[in-house]
Amino acid sequence: MPAIPTATPPGLKASQQATWASGDYNRIAWLTVPLADILVDAVDLRPSSRVLDVATGTGHVALAAARRFSTAVGVDYVPALVDVARERARAEDLDVTFQVGDAEDLSAGDASFDYVLSAIGVMFTADHQRAADELVRVCAPEGRIGLLSWTPGGFVGQLLRTVGQYVPPPPGALPPIRWGSRDVLTELFADQVTGWQFSTGTISMRFRSPEQFADHFLAHYGPTLRAAQRLPQEDWPGFRAALASLIAGSGLLEDGTVRSEWEYLVAVADRAG
Repeated sequence: MPAIPTATPPGLKASQQATWASGDYNRIAWLTVPLADILVDAVDLRPSSRVLDVATGTGHVALAAARRFSTAVGVDYVPALVDVARERARAEDLDVTFQVGDAEDLSAGDASFDYVLSAIGVMFTADHQRAADELVRVCAPEGRIGLLSWTPGGFVGQLLRTVGQYVPPPPGALPPIRWGSRDVLTELFADQVTGWQFSTGTISMRFRSPEQFADHFLAHYGPTLRAAQRLPQEDWPGFRAALASLIAGSGLLEDGTVRSEWEYLVAVADRAG
């Protein structure tokens, strides 16, 4: 495991923000809609609660909370994703507040929310410790923090390692899949929370073919798109083939389509009173 830097390297956050603003993440977010209900169910969300969805992306968790009659706020640092989330709320006539904001420097006051949640969002921050501390700060005493993250050994962990073999991450960047490790989470949050509950699960992903998966992610998923943009053109076919081979190895069916199980970790804890 790489050493944890004491400060975020200059330019790292801007680079990561540019990554998630590239492509069309909404076309990736389609795939992960079910994760929001999994997380909301895991924290036993109560109606009329105050809920913050950190690194909301296109709003999955905040919208799921609003459907359960809670007062929900979603925060993300990519304005285009926040715009999509607002459109989704309007389409469902849900009263959700979406804001452009930084998971490492939340504008909310101390102890503002009963539930502070993030599904495959806060794991992609630059400064992991600062992000964890912010989740705790805005959570009410004895409130609940819930996280859903891709695991290091699951498919997305393998995908990100494959990307790193072609284009190394920026200097000082920590692997986002650290958040999918129980040991790392207990270290990040330390004695600020109590009563950890961990569970792992998988979500089924289906694609027309390995090549369709590769092309879809090269066109729309920030990490793979940005990696391809940084590669010499002669390396593009090899990168595409590596992505296709990875997904084929995880679930190629007899008819040529793909069914791949992507593993995640759900982690729930209560803020120490």
